[in-house]
Amino acid sequence: MRPSVWKVFVNCETLCVHRPAPAVNARACFLLQRRVQDVISPIVFEAAYSLGEHVTGEERELPALTPVLRWKKGQKIAQRNQTVFERNCRSEDCAADLQLQGQLLLSSVDGKTPYLALGAVKNISLNISISNLGDDAYDANLSFNVSRELFFINMWQKEEMGISCELLESDFLKCSVGFPFMRSKSKYEFSVIFDTSHLSGEEEVLSFIITAQSGNVERSESLHDNTLTLTVPLMHEVDSSITGIMSPTSFVYGESVDASNFIQLDDLECHFQPLNITLQVYNTGPSTLPGSSVSIAFPNRLSPGGAEMFHVQEMVVSQEKGNCSFQKNPTPCIIPQEQENIFHTIFAFFTKSGRKVLDCEKQGISCLTMHCNLSALAKEESRTIDIYMLLNTEILKKDSSSVIQFMTRAKVKVDPALRVVEIANGNPEEMMVVFEALHNLEPRGYVVGWIIAISLLVGILIFLLLAVLLWKMGFFRRRYKEIIEAEKNRKENEDGWDWVQKNQ
Repeated sequence: MRPSVWKVFVNCETLCVHRPAPAVNARACFLLQRRVQDVISPIVFEAAYSLGEHVTGEERELPALTPVLRWKKGQKIAQRNQTVFERNCRSEDCAADLQLQGQLLLSSVDGKTPYLALGAVKNISLNISISNLGDDAYDANLSFNVSRELFFINMWQKEEMGISCELLESDFLKCSVGFPFMRSKSKYEFSVIFDTSHLSGEEEVLSFIITAQSGNVERSESLHDNTLTLTVPLMHEVDSSITGIMSPTSFVYGESVDASNFIQLDDLECHFQPLNITLQVYNTGPSTLPGSSVSIAFPNRLSPGGAEMFHVQEMVVSQEKGNCSFQKNPTPCIIPQEQENIFHTIFAFFTKSGRKVLDCEKQGISCLTMHCNLSALAKEESRTIDIYMLLNTEILKKDSSSVIQFMTRAKVKVDPALRVVEIANGNPEEMMVVFEALHNLEPRGYVVGWIIAISLLVGILIFLLLAVLLWKMGFFRRRYKEIIEAEKNRKENEDGWDWVQKNQ
């Protein structure tokens, strides 16, 4: 029986179906596509045949017999054949020898920067070089395992070299090199560019794992250079700064100053000057500052053994994105006892010095320190710290200075453990706030009375002393009558002598 239908398959797909004219032999021609994805697997041809509908032209009383084909059970009525691609191999096993080389290139950064600054680097380029030292490598490809936070932008090659890339998953990129095969002793160079603007910085290192493979066999001793791992540390590059203001910047104290200018706490006799310090921490960027700390220092004593002057009431961080700690003054109200006599008080008033400067950087100055830990600061974001405190003016009254200047210092610090680096020659991380306490230079009422009394007494004593000195020198005991008579006699004698000389 002649076959009535011929079906031709390639890789289990029907390419054409035709009904040849009644003949014993049939011929089918096929053209290979210009771009074949798989040149390793052979091309498979399969011809299957079957009987068509049996039609007879004569009418018979009994039904016509149906023809059948003989075939073994479990086998297809088909004929299979395959064609393999010819290879040009120098070795028996057609082994390839792929070698990978590459480097990372950060945009807008010089080659000396050993890290990737989050937020500053917008994209990163992988410059890849792959070479084949063995036989022609069929279906050569590169696979890139990258972070899910990266976005594939493009593949760039200086000249068209038959390289194409496809993003199969968010963290997996595959590039075909030199299709359909990579020739022996050939070398390909290209770049793969990724967007890094969405990196969160949770990972310490950004890594790229590149693997080269082909359909050829590759000997085990040459597999060590088929995998390339490129890494770059991720750092937060910031430019933090701190500024501050004091309110008020100066105030006047003294015995004659109205008490309504100050405040008093419950059950305490001291008069306090309220102070409000506002500090602002600012991050210029370009990265997010994951965390920072602020140290604040106030000169707290006039002398090393003196009483503490400041009483901190509250410290508030804006948006509640931070916390502060400080040591409370257990005895905020201390009035120094006056052990001096009136003469010492008067002497201290007249010997008031011009200015006393209290600075925590000087030796022997006791300071009140505060610490604040702040949460993350995004680029161009700021955080405010408000400090509310009281200054005991009773202690200031006992000092001999007419002006007391307080130098308050604050410094913002970053934690290197959080992979944070400060930009060189950036904004200052330390600042100083100055406020002054001015004495009104008016003595107490009884001091004025004593000054007048002592002045009168001193004047009387000086007058008496001058009188005694003049008396001792004989100023009050001179004989004016005898002096006058002697002067008169002297003149008479001189006149008589002149007459005698004239008569002679």
